[in-house]
Amino acid sequence: MKTKVILSLVILSGICSCSPEDESNAKGIPAEDLRIDEMSNTSEWLAYGRTHSEQRFSPLTDINASNVSELSPDWYMDLPNDVALVSTPLVIDRTLYFTGTMNVVRAVDATNGSLIWDYDPKVGDALQKKRRPFGWTHSRGLSYYEGKIFTATWDGRLLALDAQSGAKVWEVETVSDTSGFNITGVPKAFKGKVLIGNGGADAGPAPRGYVTAYDADTGAESWRFWIVPGNPADGFENAAMEMAAKTWSGEWWKQGGGGNAWHGITYDPALDQLYIGTGNGYPWNRYVRSPPDGSDNLFLCSIVALDPDTGDYLWHYQTTPGEMWDYNSTMDIVLADLDVNGETVKALMQAPKNGFFYVINRENGELISAEPYAETSWASHVDMATGKPAETPGADGKNGPVYLTPGTWGAHTWHAMSYNPQTGLVYLPTLHHAELFTNRVDDLAAYSGGLGAGVSHIDLQPREYPASLQAWDPITQEAQWSIPQETFWNAGTLTTGGHLVFQGRTDGIFAAYHADRGDLLWEWDAGLGISAPPITYKIDGKQYLALLVGFGGGWARGGWEAHQLGWTYQRHMRRLVVFSLEGAADVPDQPVPLVPKPLVMEDFQIDEALARIGENKYWSCFNCHGNDMFAGGMSPDLRASVMAQNKQAFTSVVRDGLLAS
Repeated sequence: MKTKVILSLVILSGICSCSPEDESNAKGIPAEDLRIDEMSNTSEWLAYGRTHSEQRFSPLTDINASNVSELSPDWYMDLPNDVALVSTPLVIDRTLYFTGTMNVVRAVDATNGSLIWDYDPKVGDALQKKRRPFGWTHSRGLSYYEGKIFTATWDGRLLALDAQSGAKVWEVETVSDTSGFNITGVPKAFKGKVLIGNGGADAGPAPRGYVTAYDADTGAESWRFWIVPGNPADGFENAAMEMAAKTWSGEWWKQGGGGNAWHGITYDPALDQLYIGTGNGYPWNRYVRSPPDGSDNLFLCSIVALDPDTGDYLWHYQTTPGEMWDYNSTMDIVLADLDVNGETVKALMQAPKNGFFYVINRENGELISAEPYAETSWASHVDMATGKPAETPGADGKNGPVYLTPGTWGAHTWHAMSYNPQTGLVYLPTLHHAELFTNRVDDLAAYSGGLGAGVSHIDLQPREYPASLQAWDPITQEAQWSIPQETFWNAGTLTTGGHLVFQGRTDGIFAAYHADRGDLLWEWDAGLGISAPPITYKIDGKQYLALLVGFGGGWARGGWEAHQLGWTYQRHMRRLVVFSLEGAADVPDQPVPLVPKPLVMEDFQIDEALARIGENKYWSCFNCHGNDMFAGGMSPDLRASVMAQNKQAFTSVVRDGLLAS
């Protein structure tokens, strides 16, 4: 009988001798996408999450649980002109590419760090020319396709650079000069195209969010998908927008809508589908967007599947209907084939800000499971029959301020989670915090920058620690292990075939944990907060681990106690550090942390009227200089700045752009 089975298999293999690559090619999937999606290619890191699946898993085992204690810096690169570093490097053909402050792109030898080329898109000059406000100076990464590196700039441009020379191949404007949009996200290259979204839904009136696909060779626009509908009187771009408009009410288009897809874009070559995660609405308050009762407002805070060739709508799943707490669904969308009740399901996983971990059938958008991975006072559970969260009475704040978990920072934000197919676990940077949420519709323009809602600090927090690293089982929807962490806003994770999980923290520690048990196996003190996730690759028989060191991102502005970490502007050296088991590089020590001390002018008289005007104007400044001017190191602390005490010098910077570059 055994012989007959083997013979039958041989005959069948002869009849259907197509390999997975042949099957993909039959679907029209280009060879470059197959290269990007090849799990066994360990000499390169070709996409944001290593492969199209965004798993951030490497099968490399040279560095493993038994020898990771020997890991040391192999080489490093000082970056004295950089500030916030949050991006994922790429490795292609022995070259490591990364983006630094103000979207400067660098290419270095991946084995020793020698500079090959750099490209400065002159973001400061572009913002001055467009008369648009400055904001984030960081980017979360780059994309690669057929010999080109793609980068997007804060001011809204998308550029293609020649990977070998760094020469600009093409450049397009993806947002209008008059919009409040910006880009900090990673372009997504796939199937001969490159897709980019934008941010800015909190700076209103926020125009309608959208994503745009461009031809990877020429930069010509291929298609655009609008995330929220416009004025019905103008007609709808497609049936999806007509459908979405039925979930809005009032005159929402006068406020804009928002929904921006500023992160979280994944392509699946196997199904030939594109998935985008969408953001919050503008204003936050759903009763302003859709009076009198609020409504679901598609496609806010959703995962939307699109046809990659045309941008046509395929399906969607909305994680937070009636959203009003800034619970974005723009977090990483991770693909995996999971064993669900004995059946292999093509699934996608996401841990959005709302605190529920979602497992969804990526073929059709059907919900498989959703359970809380952190505290969720706003909703008790997700109804499996409807797919909607069961919102807690009073969570909308209509009856007065309400205790809210997670707070508006979310239980998980853009810091990347990773999935290890060998352990079956997701390694999830988790936040535990609460805020006092206030609903205000009476004075929209004056309240919280026009959001119609606001939050304030509350002493009662859900746990004794503000964050944790969790190993989450997507099948059982339970944590297999969890490590309390004493600092907030810790970085994304990497997991490997060596039974390892790597993560950097805001206190400057880069650590390795046992993937199965969570044991701390190794740590290295960078002397500066870490916000970027690590990558790994193998060249000439040596496995390397690469990490950008430089505190950055929204929380790093400095409010919410981040300024107390002491990562003072231009005091600590930002670096690219690469590790190996044979590493012997002597990385210079960093200065000790320093919290700036405000300068006091005893004879200064405050003009209350001017101060109120200045308070409103400061909304254009706080992204860098911090809430209430408590800076976290991405920009000078204005309370301690001699420059701020000299009117002429201050004017030359703020109005004339002396330091724009």
